[in-house]
Amino acid sequence: MESRGSVPAHPASYEGVWRFTAPAVDVSVPQSRHAVRDLLDRQGAPVGADILQGLLLIVSELVTNAVKHAALLSPELAVEVAIGVDWIRVSVEDNHPYRPTALETDHAQTGGRGLLLVREITAEAGGTCDVEHTAGGGKIIWAALPLRTQL
Repeated sequence: MESRGSVPAHPASYEGVWRFTAPAVDVSVPQSRHAVRDLLDRQGAPVGADILQGLLLIVSELVTNAVKHAALLSPELAVEVAIGVDWIRVSVEDNHPYRPTALETDHAQTGGRGLLLVREITAEAGGTCDVEHTAGGGKIIWAALPLRTQL
């Protein structure tokens, strides 16, 4: 049964919000990526293959940034996955107060392009991303993507 408008009267079986914490160490990068992929499989979220690959790369980049740049002041990070009817949002939270910015492409540089990559993947998928401060002085970096590729 549908309610007025295009919002279903009952949430789809795959909708919800899940959150897990991990230590801010290197091994948390692949573990977080696998946890997100396994969650999407378990929930049966209709994520297209190209969106899934972009989403997993975003998770890797955001967790890597937290491990590399925030671990000293934030020995633990949190990953949250929120799935709606036609979108998915992943975020990584840490307690470090520094708010990063996407760096410009510098081909001579060997690092520092993670957030630029996140922004490019998100934009190409038709999504959005941002960085927000938390009430405790840390930050949340998030990206929201459509579940399916836009035609």
